[in-house]
Amino acid sequence: MISLEGEILRAFDEDEFFPVFQPLVELRTGRLIGFEALARWRHKHLGDVGPDEFVPLLEKNGLVDRLTLMMLERAFASPALKDSTLSLAINISPIQLLAFESSERLAATAERNNFALDRLTIEITESALVDDLERARAVAGELKALNCKLALDDFGTGYSSLKHLQALPFDELKVDMSFVKSMTEKRESRKIVAAVLGLGQSLGLTTVAEGVETQEQANMLLWLGCGIGQGWLFGKPCSIDELPRVATRRWPGASTTMPGLFSENSITRPDVPPDQRLAQLQAIYDGAPVGLCFLDRNMRYVSLNRRLSEINGVPAAEHLGRTVAEVIPHVFPLVEQYIRRALQGEPISGIEVTKPPREGHNEEETILLSWQPARDEAGEVLGVCVAIMDLTERRRTEKALRETEDRYRHLMQLGPHVPWILDARGEAIGGGPHWEEFTGQTVADGLGNGWLNALHPDDVKPTREAIQNLLRTGLPLDIEYRVRRPGGEWIWMRSRGSPRFGPDGKIIDVYGVVEELHGRTQSAAEADRKRVEADR
Repeated sequence: MISLEGEILRAFDEDEFFPVFQPLVELRTGRLIGFEALARWRHKHLGDVGPDEFVPLLEKNGLVDRLTLMMLERAFASPALKDSTLSLAINISPIQLLAFESSERLAATAERNNFALDRLTIEITESALVDDLERARAVAGELKALNCKLALDDFGTGYSSLKHLQALPFDELKVDMSFVKSMTEKRESRKIVAAVLGLGQSLGLTTVAEGVETQEQANMLLWLGCGIGQGWLFGKPCSIDELPRVATRRWPGASTTMPGLFSENSITRPDVPPDQRLAQLQAIYDGAPVGLCFLDRNMRYVSLNRRLSEINGVPAAEHLGRTVAEVIPHVFPLVEQYIRRALQGEPISGIEVTKPPREGHNEEETILLSWQPARDEAGEVLGVCVAIMDLTERRRTEKALRETEDRYRHLMQLGPHVPWILDARGEAIGGGPHWEEFTGQTVADGLGNGWLNALHPDDVKPTREAIQNLLRTGLPLDIEYRVRRPGGEWIWMRSRGSPRFGPDGKIIDVYGVVEELHGRTQSAAEADRKRVEADR
């Protein structure tokens, strides 16, 4: 039976250890930004031996630094990496970190191959930091002095401690693949990923997700604010000979639009840090002229703005943690069905509700409500966003306007005047019902220029000229003309009106009234006779 431990030195001598390279891709654009170098051992008799088997043996025999430097030597010398701006990442083991004595050799290797170490990221697992944080800090200082970047690998899987992030100068935070692979199926995994990414963003760290295998995972990660992904979605680790081909590839960028969550016209930028997102949302929330709140699945108030507190007539603090039924019991029966439908995923908008008078008030209140289901990264309904507009004042104004119109209409029906309206061309667009009583012509027949047919033929031309003069000069109209009564008698009428001007100074329309001039009547036959005589 072959002993792997006894084969290690031979494997080095016979060049059986070698690096492979997994792409690191910018999720937003699909642009390749670098590779992570991974160690492999292809035994001449046993075939491929996994890192979980050979790395502990290398650590035990003090050979892990030799493997790391060998891998870096080959990577630094590769034209696909050396002659580009692509980054390179490599993981060092916990024992290697605490016993690290390779700073000088690392610098020499990079200088020999003309590889800038600010393109190199050293990945450190959480477990490496627990035993001796002071030693880890010293090694990290040496690596940073060489301009290397540091990444905290597999965050959340081991001895998680925020003091590691605070104590060491990390540049990146990597999300373990175990959470990424299950995040589209398990809510708990999604929340862990979201928490890790949010923490990284708030600390100004680049965030990297391992184990990205599907486009759905990539989309979800981007929406949560992750910057970089690696995994089989972007290709399996490639050999050093395949680097030139892979280095020219570009992958489709992920989408920030989650199914059932955002429309194409409503997208949240994933690169905005969580604290800035919160400040922006809070400003929108507080500045909204409508009442806004979020209800959880039990119809409890989670958050609300000041305007909603005013609409409900209940202090904001007395909303939080309480149900709608508890806060506004007199309104809840009117809206319960809509909240429940929204919790089932149905968006509802434009529902007008008349609330019973509040205590100490006599007047009913009218509100317009909309309910929008709020979903998590996988489209699961978490609660309901509610928007409420108080229409009470508007309905009060509309009622007053209707009452005013009714009174005006009643007065016009009782009064002796006939109101009229002309448009900017001088054509009638409205008139009072008394016009038909005076002339026998309906208001509908009188619209446009039809009302001129009721005038005495001799009065049509001067009436037209008077209207045109008003439209030209803007001066008020005051003219007299004769109209024929249904019985054939001509009566004199006086018409007065004034124009209404728009912001640009142009006439929009003309309002006026016409009334009978009592005492001035003339039979139709007599008027026709006098007109004929005048023509002679």
